[in-house]
Amino acid sequence: MTEDAVAQFLPTDEAKLLVEPVLAALEAQASNADRTRTIASEVTESLRGSDVMRMAATTELGGVESSILEMGREFEAIAARCPSTAWVLWNHLAVFHLFVGTLGPEHHRFLQEIVESGEWVCFPAGAGSGVHARIEGDEAILNGKATFGTGGRYADHCGVVFAVLDDDGELVRPMDLRFSIVSTSSEGLKIDPTWDGSGLRASATDDLHYSEVRVPLSRCVPWYGANRAESLRTVPVIHHRYREDWVGISDLWLGWMAAGLVRRSIQEVAAATLERRVIMGGKMIEKPAAQINIGRATALLSSARAAIEKACDEIDQRIESQTVPSEADYLRQMSIISMSVEQLAEAMQLLERTQGGNGLREGGNFERRYRDFRAMPLHINVHQDRVTHQLGRFVLDIERDPF
Repeated sequence: MTEDAVAQFLPTDEAKLLVEPVLAALEAQASNADRTRTIASEVTESLRGSDVMRMAATTELGGVESSILEMGREFEAIAARCPSTAWVLWNHLAVFHLFVGTLGPEHHRFLQEIVESGEWVCFPAGAGSGVHARIEGDEAILNGKATFGTGGRYADHCGVVFAVLDDDGELVRPMDLRFSIVSTSSEGLKIDPTWDGSGLRASATDDLHYSEVRVPLSRCVPWYGANRAESLRTVPVIHHRYREDWVGISDLWLGWMAAGLVRRSIQEVAAATLERRVIMGGKMIEKPAAQINIGRATALLSSARAAIEKACDEIDQRIESQTVPSEADYLRQMSIISMSVEQLAEAMQLLERTQGGNGLREGGNFERRYRDFRAMPLHINVHQDRVTHQLGRFVLDIERDPF
């Protein structure tokens, strides 16, 4: 990115990023990835096995052990080029953090093998998922469907939550929920390319179908479910950072992705405004509304970005001091990002308004970026309705909903 006013106002040093060597390739294929709904293979293969894939893993697992803030800055740069690639990497790093906390120290070696091999992971477990298993000897036999498997087509492993069946094929009561990691090349596992979203078209957020997929019981652990964040504060963990819940961390990184996308959109709209003509040949750059809208969008980005950075600093300090997170900590980081993404959504609306009818007619990069952005405030982890509802119940001292 060449030096410009936005870069001066919100300076960042991308030369120090782990992903810097592939940023140009990410941007060059972004439009085609959106059109074909597939990230270029040369991009995925350049990332596979790289330190970018190992950022969320601590050194005892063979990882880079980047800070939460450092990883956020990586996401900001990636999303400015190709939000679909950012979304896939975001999912990989966030759910790997979850996998380490869930499997725990007894599966240290298996997790280390994934890291050292530079392999991708995904976690299809969204709305509409339903996987169950019968136990045969020392194996669980999985059947069912798991949804929202972001990056499934690019991944080497997928996490799976399943409910155990009794000898009559009925769900064990009370529910016996377990978690495991399965190779995506397992016999009986099919990845169904169902993602037809209006944005993030190359994120491969697909369905996974399990048909008699076998997984050793030795690799299955209890699934904490609704009290996952609370449980991670007390169970044995490989490193203190894995006491932090993955949902809160994923929110922080989602905020950085949104900031990167908005940053690039502002730069492109500002550059276009220099050349645009309005009705009767006037210069758009001379219109006060264009100046105000672009200025306000930039101010909203600056405010949101500062809040996201502060939230990352807070969690990094907590990890460094080995402070166990509280429920208030968890809700605070989610609410900061939820509100920051709302600010960024307003910024995108202002940019759309500034471009007017010409923007609709021309399509181009902004149209694609706006479609991608819409997925961000709608994601369940950061969704305003969910986050503010949970926070309101906390402040009012009412028992919170499980999800």
